[in-house]
Amino acid sequence: MLPVRSRGPSPKRPALFGSASFDPSDATHPEENHPVLCQGRVAVVTGAASGIGAAAARAFAALGMKVAIADLPSSSDKLQSLGKELVNVVGEANVLVVPTDVSVYEEVCKFRETVFEAWSEVGILLNNAGVDGGPDGKRGTSWEGLDAWHHVFNVNVFGIVNVQQAFIPAMLYQENPAMVINTGSKQGITNPPGNTAYNATKAAIKSLTEGLAHELRTKADAHGTARITAHLFVPGWTFTGLTGASAGGEKPAGAWSADETVKYMLSRVAAGDFYVVCPDNETTPEADQLRIMWAAADVAQGRPALSRWHRDYKALFEEYMREGHALQVKVAAENKNK
Repeated sequence: MLPVRSRGPSPKRPALFGSASFDPSDATHPEENHPVLCQGRVAVVTGAASGIGAAAARAFAALGMKVAIADLPSSSDKLQSLGKELVNVVGEANVLVVPTDVSVYEEVCKFRETVFEAWSEVGILLNNAGVDGGPDGKRGTSWEGLDAWHHVFNVNVFGIVNVQQAFIPAMLYQENPAMVINTGSKQGITNPPGNTAYNATKAAIKSLTEGLAHELRTKADAHGTARITAHLFVPGWTFTGLTGASAGGEKPAGAWSADETVKYMLSRVAAGDFYVVCPDNETTPEADQLRIMWAAADVAQGRPALSRWHRDYKALFEEYMREGHALQVKVAAENKNK
């Protein structure tokens, strides 16, 4: 039970302790820890023309994997350029470049057919395509921007649904293990004000990926091992096109590069984690844990919606973060001295 205070409930339980920072150079070598992340297996990446998708495609190629990349036809030049880069690493026979609008199921089916005709299997399915507003860049509020709502849901949510519906039935019959990685967002968990439509799509991705993980477990073998696993990939502050990289500025000190974020993600999925919540140079895992627990306690303790940003709870939240961090530091020091 979380304690209740007179000014309003405030969860004060310590989070699960992890490292306060992450050095990508110390990451687990995924190829040594998962039969999917290895030479010769197939990785499929949507939203691959830039940012995290492009970084993931490069990482898979560096492992010696065959890589199929997709993004909007309007991003074809960037996609083709990345394809040439990957060919230099793994060879022309091991790269497929397929411009695809994931919001259109028929195009996704053609993408699947191209992949299976070439390589007959998929080891990694990374659903990374995403947008944060409408085609005109405008964001949807709770009562405005209906076109933006349709656009972000068609790409972010139905894009993943389309890919899962097209690819997973064939993957279920594969002899070798595989994984599905869906890119979510912390905004789909803590729901900060400012982009309601985008937050709603990322909350939906969390829900549908949790459902996918459960459904795949029902396909486990007699030993309880699921042939396909699902993973929710939640980047931290990452310098990509959605966060200002396309403007050509320097990476902010607090952000991670897309390469750092992907390396962390691979280290965690290799370890079997479902929830891969990435830190960055500004936000530690401990801070994420405290924020997530506060958001969950809004529901459990009957506080106002998004109380973290409510004028009557803002000071309490700040106190909670200070006390929670101090408690975490204390317990970590005690554990270190044991």
